[in-house]
Amino acid sequence: EVQLVESGGGLVQAGGSLRLSCAYSGFVDEYSIAWFRQVPGKRREGVSRISSADGSTDYARSVKGRFTISSDTAKNTVYLQMNSLTPEDTARYYCAAVLLRNGLGVKTWQYDYWGQGTQVTVSS
Repeated sequence: EVQLVESGGGLVQAGGSLRLSCAYSGFVDEYSIAWFRQVPGKRREGVSRISSADGSTDYARSVKGRFTISSDTAKNTVYLQMNSLTPEDTARYYCAAVLLRNGLGVKTWQYDYWGQGTQVTVSS
């Protein structure tokens, strides 16, 4: 059973940084792990993702150059380093995963496994 547990959210001032962690377990095949974020009343946004097969990464335009996703396979953890935060980054951040053999899911950012989320609040 795939499990994802996020941590690292909190309150930070604009211009500051936070690092989110996603501890994962239960994978038996290659996977993609992504970070999504959602503000109440707004559509969920895919922020960034990383592939276990080759380490390739993707970023939303809104975070490119400010956020960095990375993976430590020895610790079974994916990180999202968030720099130059703005109030517009305020959201609940979720870690999600999909097996790479689910090609359609990967292509359309439809992820199958989800963590409980961690709140990030950026004050102005």
